[in-house]
Amino acid sequence: MTRFTRSARASSRSGPSEQRAGRSADRSRLRILITAGPTREYIDPVRFLSNDSSGKMGFALAARAAQRGHSVSLIAGPVALATPEGVQRVDVTSAAEMLRAARRAWKDADLLIMAAAVADYAPVAPARFKLKKSAHSRVLRLAPTVDVLADLSGRRRVGQCVIGFALEDRAGRMNAAEKLQRKGLDAIVLNRPTAIGADVSRVELLVRGGRWQAVPAGEKPALAERLLPIFERLARGASTGRA
Repeated sequence: MTRFTRSARASSRSGPSEQRAGRSADRSRLRILITAGPTREYIDPVRFLSNDSSGKMGFALAARAAQRGHSVSLIAGPVALATPEGVQRVDVTSAAEMLRAARRAWKDADLLIMAAAVADYAPVAPARFKLKKSAHSRVLRLAPTVDVLADLSGRRRVGQCVIGFALEDRAGRMNAAEKLQRKGLDAIVLNRPTAIGADVSRVELLVRGGRWQAVPAGEKPALAERLLPIFERLARGASTGRA
């Protein structure tokens, strides 16, 4: 089920002075759509396929974007994180639910930051009741889930900007660059499996037509602080036709 919430609570990681400084640094308000966390694809009513994504990176980006004065919509899979101050949050469970919610929000957004780790496969025929254990093996048929990022990128209108994330354990730069081209992204952030659930991470950034940039390792709010000005410039460039 999709749920909507809006937080008026202050962020535990930033005080009033930091928030004022962030807002003063902003030059024009963007409408930013961010996805975060995993999705769950149910096998039966109590078991599901998913991954270990905590949603921390997406939530850090949402918190910092709101502090910088932007209008932020956050679509979150199942995570145990508080809604950042000033952020409109929509909770979803499956990849299909995330796509439906994201399509609605994308119509009015300037910038998409797709930080969610969407499950790649879902059971073809989920059981209506809990599957009982038996002495026999069981075959689980899977089908690809919807490609949320490719769908939204394909629906973009002139002036919209799309940022993707890629988690790779082999040939990271090559695979991420291929994903950027195949899905028509403006930039992609590459991270590694060690980033899953961690507070500290190291990422690399590739802007379309540019070279790889290493981002200094840090806690995810600090990474959001470094990445957001780049994303803002790309979004403003797209809106003026200079991207």
